[in-house]
Amino acid sequence: MSTMHGSGLLSSSSPTASRPVPVPVPLPNHSPASHSAAFPEPPTPAPSPGPFGGGFFYAQPSQSPAPVEDPYSTSLAHLARDFSALARSQREALLSALLDACDTSTLSFVLAYVSPLLKKDPFKVLPNEICLRILSHVDDARALARAAQVSRRWASVVSDDITWKGLCERLHYKKPPSDRELLRTAQGHLSPPFVHAPAYGDAAAFSLPQNSPNVTTMISVSSPPSSNTPLTAMPISVTSTTTHNGELSMMESTYLPVVASNIRPWSYRTLFKQRYMVDSAWLNGGVVTARHVTTDQGVVTCLHLTKKYVVVALDNSRIHVFTSEGRLIHTLTGHVMGVWAIMPWDDTLVSGGCDRDVRVWDLKTGRCKLVLHGHTSTVRCLKMSDSRTAISGSRDASLRVWDIETGTCKRVLLGHQASVRCLEVFGDICVSGSYDTTAKVWSISRGVLLHTLAGHFSQIYALAFDGVKIATGSLDTSVRIWSAESGQCFAVLQGHTSLVGQLQMLGDTLVTGSSDGSTRVWDLKGMTCVHRLAAHDNSVTTLQFDEHRIVTGGSDGRVKVWDIKTGHHIRDLPCTYEAVWRIAFEDEKVVVLASRHNRTHMEVISFAPQAQDWEL
Repeated sequence: MSTMHGSGLLSSSSPTASRPVPVPVPLPNHSPASHSAAFPEPPTPAPSPGPFGGGFFYAQPSQSPAPVEDPYSTSLAHLARDFSALARSQREALLSALLDACDTSTLSFVLAYVSPLLKKDPFKVLPNEICLRILSHVDDARALARAAQVSRRWASVVSDDITWKGLCERLHYKKPPSDRELLRTAQGHLSPPFVHAPAYGDAAAFSLPQNSPNVTTMISVSSPPSSNTPLTAMPISVTSTTTHNGELSMMESTYLPVVASNIRPWSYRTLFKQRYMVDSAWLNGGVVTARHVTTDQGVVTCLHLTKKYVVVALDNSRIHVFTSEGRLIHTLTGHVMGVWAIMPWDDTLVSGGCDRDVRVWDLKTGRCKLVLHGHTSTVRCLKMSDSRTAISGSRDASLRVWDIETGTCKRVLLGHQASVRCLEVFGDICVSGSYDTTAKVWSISRGVLLHTLAGHFSQIYALAFDGVKIATGSLDTSVRIWSAESGQCFAVLQGHTSLVGQLQMLGDTLVTGSSDGSTRVWDLKGMTCVHRLAAHDNSVTTLQFDEHRIVTGGSDGRVKVWDIKTGHHIRDLPCTYEAVWRIAFEDEKVVVLASRHNRTHMEVISFAPQAQDWEL
């Protein structure tokens, strides 16, 4: 039998021991003596939710128990208060002791908790001057773009024009010209940034030479090409037929009247954006904005690119004049034989050729203003020293100084013993190179010979002159550097194995091109070769460079772009030719004159950012 205890509870052997036993709570005015202390009633099932049952009230669990003070939380609060009252050295000693007692996982928790508390945004606490000083050491524009996305404060600092000014200076991005500079005119290098062009879907016509009778022009305009298609065909097709003195000339042209080149930046930030997009297009991009094909055969002898015009001379006696965007405006006819030298100056063009005449043209109207007679053989080279003075060199071994306003020959410079092949002008000084293996330095105003530069063993084909230094390239495969003041030879640059026919000098950098297919970059400070470029499979027929890149063309039909700082090959322009005659480029476009299927092709490739690019 089960044993009853005085407490009234069943023993653990009772079959009901596992059920919860209600705790009897005496009701008010109800004495517990009414029940037997020795033999209480056996437990009953749990009562209903009612407050009273069988004379007892059974306590129910509370839904919202009263908060019980946690001794652990209380001790933490006391510990924090006591820790705050300690001196700094005492705090450090206490923390050191606590950390020494921690295991690895606890220390990791401490690190994760403390690290964010120690981080501070420097741009929030530092003045703008120091923030801009920090950003001046960032050379990557992409890093600046990512920094601008951190917060509004960072974006505000990065957007400051001082940051972008420093970046433009380090990358040699030139400041846009002022209004005063834009109004100046020198050698035709300034023009309005936009040229009127017909709208898509409209018929249009352009001006042709007023002195050319029987001119017929047909233009068809199609829809614009896709903007994301590089080097596309042009939407405007032009076929112009001009008859002059019974001769027929026809040119098939395509022209894209899309402008966005020469968008003038209004801040260094937009200047950098423009130049960055242009440089990116040079790496991988470009759109053919004009293409012209002559149906008659002819070798391109000269190409000049100014801010207003693209002027092309051929050995078939013709001179084609285009706008800077590549729209044909004039075909100048008058020379009887091939044109071998041209020189534009603003709206004036001076030309010379195999007919021994020097002609002066008005590029606005396309009319010939003057015909200058005097040379007895082919006029091979031409330069201008100012807006009214032209210097011509001829195969008759003489140079002539002309006043192109009055049409008179001011001086005849004699001294060479063979054909004058090339000449350069800087200020009042003229340097001429000849097949007699010498170069000569002349005073234009006085008409006297200053120096004779002798040293080459064969004909001189090319020269460059910057007012201080003279560089001459010869058939003897060497390049010589001379002093314009003393006439002494500074250095002999050797390395080419064939005729050096291409030269360009800019500051202390000289780039040479040879018939051996190579292009070399020279440092004129140390007179050393910096880069050797295996440019073409055959002769280098044309080259040009600036502070960023070199563009070369060769008789293999390729046009190549090189990094002038590293000498690395950047790309080949995706144009297929049989031979490249001439190239000329500016920051945002390149003009290529080449031969394909016995016809002369001219293409204008633009690298300028389009209007939609500025909205990004």
